[in-house]
Parts: sequence; structure tokens; C-alpha cells
Amino acid sequence: MTGPANADPFEEDTAGPLATDVFVVGAGPVGLLLAGELRAAGARVTVLERLTEPTTESRASTLHARTMELLAARGLLERLGPPPPGGPGHFGGIPLDLTAADPDHPYAGQWKCPQSTLERVLGEWSRELGARLLRGHRVVGLAQRAGHVEVEVVRSDGTRVRGRAAYLVGCDGERSAVRGLAGFALAGQDAGREMLRADVAGIDIPNRRFERHPGGMATAARWPDGTTRVMVHLHGQRPDPRSRPPGFDEVVAAWATVTGEDISHGTPVWLNAFDDTSRQVTRYRRGRVLLAGDAAHLQMPVGGQALNLGLQDAADLGVKLAGRVLGRAGEDVLDSYHDSRHPVGARTLTNIRAQSFLLLGGPEVEPLRSTFGGLIGNGSVRRHLARMISGLDVPAPTVATATAGPAAAPAPDQPHLTPERNIVGRLDNKTALVTGSSRGIGRAIAVGLAAEGALVAVHYATNTEAAEETVALIEKDGGRAFPVRAELGVPGDVHQLFHGLEQGLKERTGEASLDILVNNAGATTPAGLVPEDVTLEEFERLFAINARAPFFITQRALGIIPTGGRIINISSGLTRLANPEQAPYAMTKGAIEQLSLHLARHLAPRGITVNSVAPGITDNGGPVFDIPEAVEQMAQLSAFKRVGKAEDVADVVTFLATDEARWITGAFIDATGGTLLG
Repeated sequence: MTGPANADPFEEDTAGPLATDVFVVGAGPVGLLLAGELRAAGARVTVLERLTEPTTESRASTLHARTMELLAARGLLERLGPPPPGGPGHFGGIPLDLTAADPDHPYAGQWKCPQSTLERVLGEWSRELGARLLRGHRVVGLAQRAGHVEVEVVRSDGTRVRGRAAYLVGCDGERSAVRGLAGFALAGQDAGREMLRADVAGIDIPNRRFERHPGGMATAARWPDGTTRVMVHLHGQRPDPRSRPPGFDEVVAAWATVTGEDISHGTPVWLNAFDDTSRQVTRYRRGRVLLAGDAAHLQMPVGGQALNLGLQDAADLGVKLAGRVLGRAGEDVLDSYHDSRHPVGARTLTNIRAQSFLLLGGPEVEPLRSTFGGLIGNGSVRRHLARMISGLDVPAPTVATATAGPAAAPAPDQPHLTPERNIVGRLDNKTALVTGSSRGIGRAIAVGLAAEGALVAVHYATNTEAAEETVALIEKDGGRAFPVRAELGVPGDVHQLFHGLEQGLKERTGEASLDILVNNAGATTPAGLVPEDVTLEEFERLFAINARAPFFITQRALGIIPTGGRIINISSGLTRLANPEQAPYAMTKGAIEQLSLHLARHLAPRGITVNSVAPGITDNGGPVFDIPEAVEQMAQLSAFKRVGKAEDVADVVTFLATDEARWITGAFIDATGGTLLG
């Protein structure tokens, strides 16, 4: 492995063998962003690009909220203009306001930036940081050796040169040479539909947006430079297996067939065709070779998702690969790149396939378009789709920060990675079960988890109306939830609960995976019941609901909780504060705390945290909280001289469910508002 970068800029002399920490193959937006990320973190990087000059094509021009966020974090938006708003979004040609993803996000919606501009800015930025860009260098051979990768490169003058690096990343697009040379396997579906695309000067036609006609679909939009981008699809026409761009005569004929307009007098500036191929490599890493962007996944460029997906691949990989190159991380950090980005790519390809069917299908898809158009009117559906397209349904990548100068390496004894934390949607793409969440603290917990992006299963025993109110509260704010009924403490309770839970999860996510379990449901001792009057039936009921059910719910959940899951058990301050009337209840909560303690040790190898949260006197909507005198008396027990709110406890639980609490396990969290201080 080569060492870290020197403080001096790279020399531009390319005679003889090439040597670097990382080769990045491809100088498109993905490759250039990755090069800048690697240099900002301190790794040496050389970009190999087969083209001798930058392309003037703008195959993609849409930036989404997550991408805008990562560009802003790197100080690149100012260089870009910043990009102007890109108008309303869509899903398969059906209008979809992307600001629904998060109206308060600074970059909600979509933004326009020609790919040629983006490449220019990213190229300038990465070179300022010390990346070396070699144009006219085509990779024709690749071999992995012990501790390094060797490449064979053909220059534009026909000469050959060999290069050596610790790692190589293919960012060379849908026809990736690296993918083939390294033996990556593609899985998915071949194309069934095609769209022709052209930028044409000298025509004056109406702007149109996904205009559907009996013969096909047409889109036209005027660029600021006066050219018009036209896109046209003919229903029923199979993709042409061409290896060249379409001829202008093909575009003219298709446009006339669909719209009846003649654009033959125009001058084509750029011609292109794309189809609905949907394929993805099975692994993003093979040894010392990795893939990012369209080299890793081929898809129809609907709504700019392909460009944004690739840029987010690069942002995720940059810090991880630099950490490995500089010896600050193990090999597993590179596997974590696949683990984080492959599922995102798969999900994106799935929604793009759905969009291409809605967009390019003929009359047979009209009933589906009508139904889907109605569903988008639902706030929860609209938010879900907008977050998925905007990239806000997954955590933001970390950011590598450059040190003393553009080409400077970090000091040996100081960390060179500065992660940027993002707390918006901290539980995006997570699923949660909150038992007893139809009212009170459980309802507040369910609402809090959903507000952070989790899909929440709202469990209830008998009060269907209250559970539906909780779901409605969540969906009103754009969250996702569904009710699950099961009476706890009775035979078959766990089976009934998980039957409904797993069915609901599969319907909404495609799999029965549970990331967060909150054991909140509980029964209390009747008021005024002293220990002498407790019956065997009452005692057994309390233990069945408060201790036995959580144990076996947790036992069943362990089969579907993945690595890094969260289990949070709701205890009580009464395990630390004597109240004889609640002795049996306090005993059950003591059992819950012991469950948390022992499971924390047992589940630590799986990265699953287990903690107890103990509320104090908390307003759960009971009638006693409508009596001012009683409330005032209870308030005096808290150090803050007030009764707790359900949200006070819910916020603690939500924190424990996030990645920010990953280092807390087996803990007893006092959420009594200082009642236990004495």
C-alpha cells in the first residue's frame, strides 16, 4: 500500500508508470466528486478519463435535496451559481411536489444544473485539492495483486503505460470497462421501452410536460440558450440495440408521429437515446476494486435520480475509502459501503421501474395512472415518495474536510475525518413497534419515532378508535403508521401481535424486519390497593402483562431485528421510590429492568442496544390530571415542580432509538423529572 499524500502538489509529468493511492476511472460528476472527497481526506488520487476533452453534453440536469445538501457541505453551491429551482417534480409523469419530503428543508424540491456545469465545477474543486486528472487515458487491463491493483492504460497517442494503486474505483458509467475487467456480475432486467432525446436549435414549439398522445409521449422544454430539449417515446416500439446515438431523422419522424409537428428544419446540437434497462451489480466491491454511479447500476434517467444516486454513492464511499487507504479503518469499512448503498440503489431502481411503466406505458396503464394519481393526494403517500426521490429517506453521508492546504495531508497524530451529523429524519427507513401506543406515553413515543421517519406499528388491546387516532395524528404530519391489535397477558397474545405486525410490515416495506421495539404496554395496581388486599388473580394479571408479555415479545422480535437494532423497555420511577400501594406493579417493572440488563450483554455482539426508561408522574390523559389540586400536589414531587408530559418521556425514547445512542446499552434512564433526587 502506498503512503499518504505529501504536502507538495502532484507533478503533472505522466511519463513512465503511474503510482497513487487510488485510481478513479471516469471524470464524470461521480468520479470527480469522489476524487475531491479522497483528497479532502488526505489520500492521493489519480483520475483516468478516456475522453481528451470534457463533454458538452448534459445528459442529466436535476439535483435533489440530499445532493444539494452534500454539495453545500463542501462549499460547492456557491461555485454552481447556486442552481435555480427546477419546478415541480413528478412520479412517472404524475405531478408530485417534492417539497412534501420536508417543507422545512433548505433545499426542498428540485434544482437545475446542467451536467456540463457540474463537471466543470467538480473538476476545478478536485484539482484544487490536489487530485490529478489524466485525460486521454483509457483503461484496457486490470489485475489485483497482493496489496495493490495494477492497470494497463492506453493513451490517446496510442502508447501504453502501467499504473499501480492500493485501490481502484470504477465511475465510468453504464458501459463501464472496469465492471467488465474486474468481473462484476449484473442482475436485473433488460430494456423493453426506449425514449429518444435531442437538444435542437432553431425550432419554436410549445413547451409540454409528459404529454400523452395515442401514439406515444412527448416532452419539450426551452433551454436558456434558446435550444429546445425534446424527448419522445413511441408506444410499442422496442429499443434499438444501436451502439451509436440515434439519427436526427429518427427523432424528427417519431416527434411527427406523436405530436403532428415538424421539427426537421431545426439543427440538432445533441442526440441521445435511453431505455428502461434496470440492472445492478450484485456486489459493489470485489477485493480492491469498487464501483460507484452508473458503473454499479443501470437505470432509466427518470427525474434525475440516476445522477443523484451516483453522487450520493461517491459521497458515501469517499471518507470510507480514504480511511482505509490511510490505515485509519479496517477492511470492513469498505464492505459497509456495499451494505449502505446497494439497498438504496435497489430501492431506487424499483421506483424507477414503476415510474417508467407509468410514464411510457400505453392506454393499458391509464387505470393505474388514475389510481396512483389519487393516492398521491394522500399526505403520507406524497411524503413517502418525495423523500424517496429526494434521497432524504436515508442518512446523509459524512464529509471529509481538507486540512492546511489544497494538497496537504493530515498530521499523522490527528484525525483527518470530520463527520457532519444530520439529525433530519434520523430514523428514515427504520421500522418500529410500540406496544400500548393508542394513548398516553405510548402515543407520544409513536408520534416521536414517526416524526423522525420511522414506520410505526401502533399496538393496542381493545380501543380501536384510540389507535386509529394515533395513526391519524402521525399521517397528518406526513408520517407513516398502521395499527396492530393484540390483547397482552392472555394465551396466544404474542402470536396474534406478530401476525398483524409482520403482515403490516410486508405490505408496506416488502419484508418483515423490525429495527426498534418499545415495550411500553402495561397495567397498574388499582388505586388504594394495599399489599394485604392484592389477590392472586390481580398479581398474576400484572406479571402477565408487564413482565411475561415483554419477555416473549422480545424473544419473538429477536428473529426479525437486524444488527444495530434497538430495544427500549418502559420501566417506572417506582422501582427506586417506595409506594406500598404499587408494590406488585413496581415488582413487574423491576423485572423489566433486569430483562434490559441481561439482554444488553447477550445482544451486544449483534450491535443491538437494550435500555430501560423510567418515567415519573406523567400526564397520560387520566381523569386525575383534570383536578388542579391533585396536579399541584403531584408537581411538588418533581425537581422542576411540574407534572411530566408524555412528550418528555417520548423524546428520551426517540433519542435511544437513534444511532446517536449507539454507545448506550444496559442503562437505567431516569426520566422522572428529578423525582428520584430526593
